[in-house]
Amino acid sequence: MMGVWSAIINSQFVRIFIVVLLIIILQIPSLMIDGLVRERQGVRNEAVADITGKWGRAQTILGPRLLIPYTKQVREGNRVKAVTYYATILPENLQIQSNLETEVRYRGIFEVPVYRTQTTIKGEFVRPDLSRWGVAPGDIRWRQSELSLDISDARAIQNQAVLKWQGKSFPFAPGTGQFHPTQGTGIHSQVGAGMGGNRYNFAIDLRLNGSERLNVAPFGQVTKITMAGNWPNPSFQGLWLPNQRQVTADKFQATWEIPALGRNFPQMWTSEQPVAEEVVTQSVVGVDLLSPVDQYRMAERSLKYNFLFLLLTFAAFWLFEVTLGLRVHPLQYLLVGVAMCLFYLLQLAFSEHLGFPLAYGLASGAVAVLVAFYAVSILRANRRGTVIGLMQVGLYGYLYVVLVNQDYALLIGSLGLFVFLAVVMYFTRRIDWFNMGRSSPP
Repeated sequence: MMGVWSAIINSQFVRIFIVVLLIIILQIPSLMIDGLVRERQGVRNEAVADITGKWGRAQTILGPRLLIPYTKQVREGNRVKAVTYYATILPENLQIQSNLETEVRYRGIFEVPVYRTQTTIKGEFVRPDLSRWGVAPGDIRWRQSELSLDISDARAIQNQAVLKWQGKSFPFAPGTGQFHPTQGTGIHSQVGAGMGGNRYNFAIDLRLNGSERLNVAPFGQVTKITMAGNWPNPSFQGLWLPNQRQVTADKFQATWEIPALGRNFPQMWTSEQPVAEEVVTQSVVGVDLLSPVDQYRMAERSLKYNFLFLLLTFAAFWLFEVTLGLRVHPLQYLLVGVAMCLFYLLQLAFSEHLGFPLAYGLASGAVAVLVAFYAVSILRANRRGTVIGLMQVGLYGYLYVVLVNQDYALLIGSLGLFVFLAVVMYFTRRIDWFNMGRSSPP
């Protein structure tokens, strides 16, 4: 009976089962570390919200738009009553120029990019013809016309903005005006006194605080947008990429030229047949002020490779067992696995203070050295331990390449698995699996 039990314990297939079971058990600390990553990311988000709440949040500027009220006689049952609608008119041409002066603000160990922007908005409106909607000229209330400018965080406006309309100055008031469909945050100006003539040129100078992102909408029949700033890692976002851009080590500049034909909403519409505000907001373009690397996103991505790394490392130890007749205790496998799980914790802790590249190098180097020295002891030879250590260096180097080259992650991962399988097949090609006692090491 003891002989049968001993044979079962020494069976390589049972040992493989035990190794795989240990890898599955080691996913528990991996899940705990993943939870810690999310918790730290939540703490960072709270710190960012605290900074941006006082300075200014990510800004989106929509506009300007001209809102012109008119009345229509509507029959309700046996009586007729006057109902007020409004027309939304967008500029014939629009130029937006934003210069961002950026800096980094800190809350504890967390940082967030913020900016001050000097934005100039100018262009020209054309007097609209509302007869297409059956509006009589006498029913248009030109004197109540408003110009509205949506600003997502209007609290961060830093100047007493003034509208230059036909060479005259019109003050802005808080809010987007009484005819705006959403009554959101922004500013508006009563321009009814300046609605004489057929064309209306305008200019707005706006100083605005914000953080992380600046977006604007292409409201013109032809819209030209220019953004420039002293941030080295911009990410240009939106439905259109810049026609021209220049990014250097300490600044950027980008220019968009967007025709109205590319949008999903017309140049004018009325509240009788409105355009959904979501369609308008989805048309924005702009710039994100990204940090070079988000350490929490990198930590989450690297954790996805934990199972594979444990499998490869344990397979290397198992190959030494099979080919050299050694015995590695399951507890020794477990200690090696715990050391490899600690890599992700060290990487996260270091990256909050040192940045991702240096943190990754320190964490991977420490774990590779630790596993290599331990392997020398349990495999009873310096050369064998060195092989394990070099394998660790190769694995973590491979992972770094995958993390920083996300577009090629699938290709690199597939090739890595193929190479590993080829190595295992090569070193086990002469093993007699039916009689391990007669196996001849390669």
